[in-house]
Amino acid sequence: APMEERFRAQLKLAQLPRNGAKNRLRNRCEVTGRPRAYYRKLKMSRIALRELGNQGQVPGVVKSSW
Repeated sequence: APMEERFRAQLKLAQLPRNGAKNRLRNRCEVTGRPRAYYRKLKMSRIALRELGNQGQVPGVVKSSW
């Protein structure tokens, strides 16, 4: 492609909002804000799930025993 066309495309790209890209969003724990080990269904991380689960604050979550 001609240089002029490339330059125009570059300017157009630069005008797009930075946080508009979907791949910049990251699921985060609503309790701790942790970005890793996130359970979508509960909207929290494994660590928060364990702590709240042990306190009995997450409905349906019980310590396993068999």
